[in-house]
Amino acid sequence: MLEACALSDKGCVRSNNEDYCLIEPALGLFALADGMGGARAGECASRLAVETVAETVFLAQRRDSQVLLSAVEAANQKVLAAAQGDESLEGMGTTLVAALENGDSLAIASVGDSRAYLFDHNGFRAITDDQTWINEVGRPLGLDEESLRHHPMRHVLTMAIGASSPLTVNCYSVPLEPRAIVLICSDGLHGVVEAPEIERILRTAGHGGALEDGCRDLIEAAKKAGGPDNVTAVLVRKLA
Repeated sequence: MLEACALSDKGCVRSNNEDYCLIEPALGLFALADGMGGARAGECASRLAVETVAETVFLAQRRDSQVLLSAVEAANQKVLAAAQGDESLEGMGTTLVAALENGDSLAIASVGDSRAYLFDHNGFRAITDDQTWINEVGRPLGLDEESLRHHPMRHVLTMAIGASSPLTVNCYSVPLEPRAIVLICSDGLHGVVEAPEIERILRTAGHGGALEDGCRDLIEAAKKAGGPDNVTAVLVRKLA
């Protein structure tokens, strides 16, 4: 069995929140999207993507990686169709990370640069790979990490929900031991808070702390670092 909590904040700079998250323990589904686009299009894209995933999983009446992949692909088609049908939504898109409970594991699908991390007895580590210019172009070209940290293309996504069809989805299967914690977050968190600080906060949650406190502490850490973007944290913990 899993317990979960999610919190989202617009941050210290943005006037609105284009992140959208959902936890549905009855479905074993946990998802987050970070929208982009003019006006309120980003908010529309993120909500539409997550709600389409939830609807698809609900209708499937089963939990496995193929259902999750189909749900993400359905979200892509839904966002594309909405943008094509409304000029005010043209060009909208969103990242997406969705996790589906599957026995003693989580099936995880990701598009874009929102991330999933795992904290267990082996420590703290990233599960997902960013679909970004840095990962898919900069590093293969041999650029050093310092150059990449300041490169003008560092924030450019190579894939997003609503950007293209067909869609490239990164898929993972993550075995969960008792008390293991999965963090799903937008780049408003992982882009400004260093990994050791995230690990420190998760370690407190892993020692019996409330997941809500963990989410709140993660968001506060991002805001203390300037909060330049919307910040969202979803924590999922396997019960002993």
